[in-house]
Amino acid sequence: MSDASVPSRAELPAARRECLSEGGSRNPDVWRIEWCGTPMVVKDFAPRSAWVRRTLGRWITAREARAWSALDGHPAVPRFIGKIDELAFAVEYRPGRYLSRRTEADAEFLPRLAQAISEMHARGIVHLDLKHRDNILCGEDGRPVLIDFGSALVFAPGGLAAKLCLPLLAALDRSALRKWQAKLGDRPTGQG
Repeated sequence: MSDASVPSRAELPAARRECLSEGGSRNPDVWRIEWCGTPMVVKDFAPRSAWVRRTLGRWITAREARAWSALDGHPAVPRFIGKIDELAFAVEYRPGRYLSRRTEADAEFLPRLAQAISEMHARGIVHLDLKHRDNILCGEDGRPVLIDFGSALVFAPGGLAAKLCLPLLAALDRSALRKWQAKLGDRPTGQG
């Protein structure tokens, strides 16, 4: 069953769309679509092999949708719009530029990125892939945008697993933050 604000599987081909990333044999295709006047990003495992669709595709889609849902209202994370089916979901499209050594960001970008990561951890989520340049954008407003939660893990805040595992795994996200601080010419802020 799909959310009323996202297209159904049958309606997807009718949406105006642009391929952002072809997933290869084990990853989803990523599309920027416009549906009912709303731009959104769709991650879709449907084009993969039957084996991937029945196993990894369903599992990763469910896990990633759970992370997006848990981050609802996080200012640095696009809004989760809804699941299309067991193999696809849609999130808000937020335009921006991938980070690189040449990214021009104001002095507040890195402290805001540190705060965004800290708030993500407070909600019980670790991203685990923030070193990858495609997973952090400098939004049109100059603020950080965190995307692609395909590797993320979600813990119940305050739960035993969160108390035991979250601090260790969050260190990977903080390490990625230090990498971006070094690349963008800032010193570590100590937040996260």
